[in-house]
Amino acid sequence: MNRLSREDADLVGGGLEASMIGNSFASAADAMSPFILRSLSEAVYATDTTGRITFFNSAAAEMWGASPELGTNEFDGVWRLLSPDGAPLDKEDSPVALALKHGHALRDLQALGERADGSRIPFFAFPAPITDRDGAIVGAVNLLVACPDRVVVEQEMQRLAAIVESSDDAIIAKDINGVITDWNAGAERLFGYSAEEAIGQPIAMLIPEDRPDEEPGILARLRRGERIRHYETIRRRKDGCLVNISLSVSPIKNRAGRVIGASKIARDITLRRRAEEQQRLLLREMTHRIKNLFTLAISIVTLSARSAATPAELVSAATDRLSALARAQDLTIPQLLETGEPTEQQATLQALFETIVAPYQGGSDKPPRIQIHCCDFSLRSDAVTCFALLINEFCTNAAKYGSLSIPDGRVEIHCSEHEGGFFVEWAEHGGPQLKLPVAADGFGSRLVKATVEGQLCGEIRRDWRPEGLTIHLEIPADRIRAA
Repeated sequence: MNRLSREDADLVGGGLEASMIGNSFASAADAMSPFILRSLSEAVYATDTTGRITFFNSAAAEMWGASPELGTNEFDGVWRLLSPDGAPLDKEDSPVALALKHGHALRDLQALGERADGSRIPFFAFPAPITDRDGAIVGAVNLLVACPDRVVVEQEMQRLAAIVESSDDAIIAKDINGVITDWNAGAERLFGYSAEEAIGQPIAMLIPEDRPDEEPGILARLRRGERIRHYETIRRRKDGCLVNISLSVSPIKNRAGRVIGASKIARDITLRRRAEEQQRLLLREMTHRIKNLFTLAISIVTLSARSAATPAELVSAATDRLSALARAQDLTIPQLLETGEPTEQQATLQALFETIVAPYQGGSDKPPRIQIHCCDFSLRSDAVTCFALLINEFCTNAAKYGSLSIPDGRVEIHCSEHEGGFFVEWAEHGGPQLKLPVAADGFGSRLVKATVEGQLCGEIRRDWRPEGLTIHLEIPADRIRAA
């Protein structure tokens, strides 16, 4: 059977005169042809002014799941009335009670009816008062239209709307001409425009000027029904700043399957892009450093071999120098912040001195053999390795020939900075008496000269005193001090 239309509902519930039905709905049913009301596929019932049911058809009994006793049940059948959200509905708030209270027909009153078995049926009610010839209300008639599909759809729409609104991602809808129709809270946070500012505006307001062909291309693909997944691009915020986003675009179609718009989900990937760029920079820096270290290691081994008398001497010299490089390298390894982003660690002058001279200081139960008096500051990253090698050569020579070659010998290091220059004085005391300068044609001497003059653009001077060697080192401050 065909279901009753909304217009039919208004007609049936539109106020029946008592002249047609007398003082009881039974006579009215006879006057209106009871066959019509009883044969309707929609539920119809009538009440007196107190709400007691005086008539119902079989469709109403089927909806209620029972046949109420005439003149006994009030306002509805034997079921329990609930509001659309499932809360109990008082009888004075039922559709028939409201129609009797307000004295006119009502439309689209939504409610839930719960049967005795616990099942629930959502419905729309169309109650209307019944009046006599003088206009006095003598009862009410109500039409119930079951609407499970509509309620489910509306509930699903409400659920989806809540998901969209609470999403951290920007969710935007636009029509086929690129005009914004929907704008959630995530879009407000990402792009800086409120919903009132954005809705009705062209989506092109978010596109940078150097990408004029991007939106027409997207619209063309959408008209063909294509979906665009994880498209990475750049958009412009309200404040003019550019933001990296990952964009997914899907066509919106009507019931006929025609594309009428598009939905967009935009995710801010600025932090991810920044991390990727930082990773690339670190990899390039690591590659550069590793190449430099390999080159330096090869040079150390090659040149050490020239001055080594035995393989054991070669191993010892190369090991000491490479160990110094390793200790210095530890001072420059990038560290991770609490946010997970890497940051360059800057070695300080004091820390570098202490690291390089540590193997020569003696036991922990003895006073340090090397005293360090220096002005502390952060070193340039490209100066750490060469300066570490320089100090290591001073220590190595002192351990072989100078004050560190005997138990009671010691070294004092004084550093100062003035007039744009950085000065180091390395003074050895208590070592063996030096009669002649140590040969200056070995690898160590060549390494020192190349480091000081070539890489640090400085000068070095040695005083061969009987009590010990004193080295004077002068380097431009900007060649060693970090900016």
